[in-house]
Amino acid sequence: MHSNRYIIIFVFILTAVVALVLSSMSTALSDTHKRNEAIFNKRAILAAIESEFDTEIEDMSDERILEIFDNRVEQRVVDMEGNIVSPEEVEARGYKGGKAEHVDMAKEKKKPEADRILPVFIYKNDDTKFYIVSVRGSGLWDEIWGNIALKEDFETVAGASFDHKGETPGLGAEIKDNPSFAAQFKGKKIYNEEGEYTSVYVRKGGAKNERYEVDGISGATVTADGVTEMLYRGIKYYQPFFKNVKSEG
Repeated sequence: MHSNRYIIIFVFILTAVVALVLSSMSTALSDTHKRNEAIFNKRAILAAIESEFDTEIEDMSDERILEIFDNRVEQRVVDMEGNIVSPEEVEARGYKGGKAEHVDMAKEKKKPEADRILPVFIYKNDDTKFYIVSVRGSGLWDEIWGNIALKEDFETVAGASFDHKGETPGLGAEIKDNPSFAAQFKGKKIYNEEGEYTSVYVRKGGAKNERYEVDGISGATVTADGVTEMLYRGIKYYQPFFKNVKSEG
């Protein structure tokens, strides 16, 4: 029978070895994790304009996603006044790499509004150009987020994609799981007939104004209201940038 001292030393050595192995594995796989996360985010961004592609975004290879981003997507970061933020300043704010893809909207959401920076992804292909913006809000249980593509008029939605952290399957989770929900946003306007900013409204019981409303999700009123609020506030943040682009054009 081994002494208590022997058992303690054995457990200590075993724990140290396991910790060393896990640490080594984490370090070795770090680059892979970062690459996979970057591809996942880029796939979600491109999902907002999925109708532009012959293949569904989820069916595209990782290499294809990276190719599209490298060749067709221009990345910009803007401040709340619509001014372009340089890569150097983006890095100074803690985002290594300095591109729009590196900006963490969850972190920005915690800052005072005036101090936030926003990512913009400009998709270009032949005569086509879409401005894809990122929005983030709150659902029933946790955070929700999305990517909204706008045409060059900055009034017409070209497409949308959504995701969530903890909404209920079959209810609030439908914002991601049910493609027909996001599909409703294509062609909607973010201004009413009088030119007033409305964003897109998710209406319980069904859209009443085909110009800027979409059908809500049955049994998921809180999540739908969260999407409405997220879109109204999130797209509004980009209005100064849109105005700057229009004035330059």
